[in-house]
Amino acid sequence: MTAVQPRETQAEQETIADPQALREQVARDLIGARQRTSLLTDCVDSDELIRQHSPLMSPLVWDLAHIANQEELWLLREVGGRESLHPEIDPLYDAFEHPRSERPSLPLLAPGEARAYGHEVRGRVLDLLDRTTFSDFTFAATPQVGDTFAFGMVVQHEVQHDETMLITHQIRSGAPVLAAPRPGPAPADAFRLPGEVFVPGGPFTMGTSTEPWALDNERPAHPVDVAPFYLDTTPVTCGAFAEFIADGGYGDPRWWTADGWEHRQRAGLSAPLYWSRNGDQWTRRVFGRTEPVVPEEPVVHVCWYEADAYARWAGRRLPTEAEWEKAARFDPATGLTRRYPWGNAEPDAELANLGQEFLRPAPAGSYPAGAAPSGARQLVGDVWEWTSSDFGPYPGFVAWPYREYSEVFFGPEYKVLRGGSFAVSPAASRATFRNWDYPIRRQIFSGFRTARSAAESGLCAGTWPTSGRRRRCARSSSSRRTACTPSPGRRAGSGTGR
Repeated sequence: MTAVQPRETQAEQETIADPQALREQVARDLIGARQRTSLLTDCVDSDELIRQHSPLMSPLVWDLAHIANQEELWLLREVGGRESLHPEIDPLYDAFEHPRSERPSLPLLAPGEARAYGHEVRGRVLDLLDRTTFSDFTFAATPQVGDTFAFGMVVQHEVQHDETMLITHQIRSGAPVLAAPRPGPAPADAFRLPGEVFVPGGPFTMGTSTEPWALDNERPAHPVDVAPFYLDTTPVTCGAFAEFIADGGYGDPRWWTADGWEHRQRAGLSAPLYWSRNGDQWTRRVFGRTEPVVPEEPVVHVCWYEADAYARWAGRRLPTEAEWEKAARFDPATGLTRRYPWGNAEPDAELANLGQEFLRPAPAGSYPAGAAPSGARQLVGDVWEWTSSDFGPYPGFVAWPYREYSEVFFGPEYKVLRGGSFAVSPAASRATFRNWDYPIRRQIFSGFRTARSAAESGLCAGTWPTSGRRRRCARSSSSRRTACTPSPGRRAGSGTGR
């Protein structure tokens, strides 16, 4: 019998090759991104916009003008060939020239000036869009930085900063200014789901050479052979993580790497960020409101070291980036690598928790229509998921628009996160998207799920509540619980951590 050769599907991408359809999509995405940017900046006064709420984050007013500056640089100047509107402000909004801790001291545009600048740029960009032919549309592994990619990159840049600004809102103190409905309860079958799913071994196509808006670190598509493994059906929940805390997980160096234990002690980590003990229950702060921790929700605001320690305590490990992507994209029935876990259709409200529709993850087991062929749920949306992998290039990687976009971050200092969170816009959501950050970071909307190799034993693979810890088999030892768009001619950081 001849083995099915894995390949990447391209059918859905071809539906946007029509220039008018692409123009309409870009317009919708630009308008949607700006509506969210306005929501995040109009809800606070000028003092709040100017204030730096954490050294890890920029003042919101910096993000507001930076978004407009990048849009002007890439679209009006690079695509449209226009002269600079305000060349004197370019250095102020260069993310590489000025780290976040320095930005409050810069002579930034005032809130009213930043809004006026963004409005002026956007009006000219929409005029330019009406005249753009998108004749450079391509599915090449490394497309040129032409009209199509430039518009897509600007859309993604703005929605990534929207996520960053939402992180700032979570950090800020004071009265709540954002509100959203809660996700619905988990579906009836959520408590009958197996604790883990099996992902068969063999080759699959990782990365992409067909997504026209994919960034350089997602390219090119390439074959990867992955050994069979088991993966948690859902992200690890608050209830499960609370058991790790109750069992002394933060105080036991056996579950921590040497660097992780040193960081835990130095930073005084004892629970996820924003958690507090209130009598006999855990509470947390969520966008200015204090509430009990919800056991069935995926845990969020944990760093890589915490995720890794939990996995070791549970007798498991974090999945590699390749394992995560195979579980999310590979369909063994067809041999195809999908765009999303559910197939090639664009995300919607029935498939994933994206786009700040809610201000929290949905209960574990939600979105059954968005499940992967493996049966894993919530691989896209809800929480960014830490993997065990360092951030590095794929075979055949070519840096573009230039090396500062991704290449300068390659190395063991950064860990890869996959899947996106409830704060990620559908415009920047795909199963090939790679995020990266330092392993100490936890202000981001980060969670995780765990894995084990198929050859490992010592863990029950039956059904158990997704909100609780994995039960250990009797044969297990009681003493061991076996991962800003740059601008032409200069640089600007791009990931969640920049």
